[in-house]
Amino acid sequence: MTKKIKRWLLQMLVVVIVGFALLNILACNIAYAMTHYAAGGARTPKPEDISYLGKLKVLFTGVNLPRPVSDISPLELGAGCRVLSVAVGSNVTLCAWYRGLGKDKPLAILFHGYGAEKTSMVREAKEFMALGASVMLIDFRGSGGSSESYTTIGVCEADDVVAAFRYANDNLPHSSIVLFGKSMGAASILRAVHVNHITPDAVILEAVFDTMFNTVCNRFRLLGIPSFPSARLLVFWGGRQWGFDGFAHNPVDYARSLKCPSLFMHGDNDVKATIADGRRVFAAVQGPKEFREFAALGHEDYIAKYPDEWRAAVAKIMRRRWVTE
Repeated sequence: MTKKIKRWLLQMLVVVIVGFALLNILACNIAYAMTHYAAGGARTPKPEDISYLGKLKVLFTGVNLPRPVSDISPLELGAGCRVLSVAVGSNVTLCAWYRGLGKDKPLAILFHGYGAEKTSMVREAKEFMALGASVMLIDFRGSGGSSESYTTIGVCEADDVVAAFRYANDNLPHSSIVLFGKSMGAASILRAVHVNHITPDAVILEAVFDTMFNTVCNRFRLLGIPSFPSARLLVFWGGRQWGFDGFAHNPVDYARSLKCPSLFMHGDNDVKATIADGRRVFAAVQGPKEFREFAALGHEDYIAKYPDEWRAAVAKIMRRRWVTE
């Protein structure tokens, strides 16, 4: 091998090493931005709405995710709505709204998705009340009126689900408990059932993703960027920053522990958590279950586009659990 070829190979090796190091730095920075709420500024648009230059900016600077807040009043749920504080361990405090309809009624506890807060579920809460259930709307840590300023996309949020469930059992009169979760909220519920062994009487899950890795890959595809190796690096560093294995955060695995009646709802045009992803989670469930598919819907509020179908599906599982017993 000539000196010229050796020098060229050495230069190429240096380029590869430097390039890989830069990719890791970028992935680490993006993971941090995606899991820490910003103090202010405009929220980065959805991947499908970002321009080409905007996509490049996201790759190099990460997203800007302002803390989700709302000025909607608890009175939106009625004069009897109470604001509660739920402790998670000794450091985290969750803000919740509770509207009780009587101790002989079921209680629906609602958990929002990534980058949202409890008032994003007011419409669903009103429908639960119309069906005769008390409601409890939870702000995950970092959102709305809760403490902290971060999100772990369902890992630590599972502890929030556990705390809310136990608080309700200890302090709120009810006949049964149903847990409702959207996307990250759905993943958090499944993890809480699997890891902490909570026993809700039923669960209703919207737009659940199957694995953390797959949902990150889906977002890279939305950006029109190859997911290899960036998606793996993003999941790796996101987990490392919070002390867990991001590749093990998989609702499809958690779902095997679900034994209570469950309703899965999914849009057939969801590119962030595809319907195939949702069906894989559904297939893993061992207990009584039903899957409802919504046509031409993406990662969005199903109740806004299909209010009658949503109401009928939710009413069916509630009648199955509480009216027939």
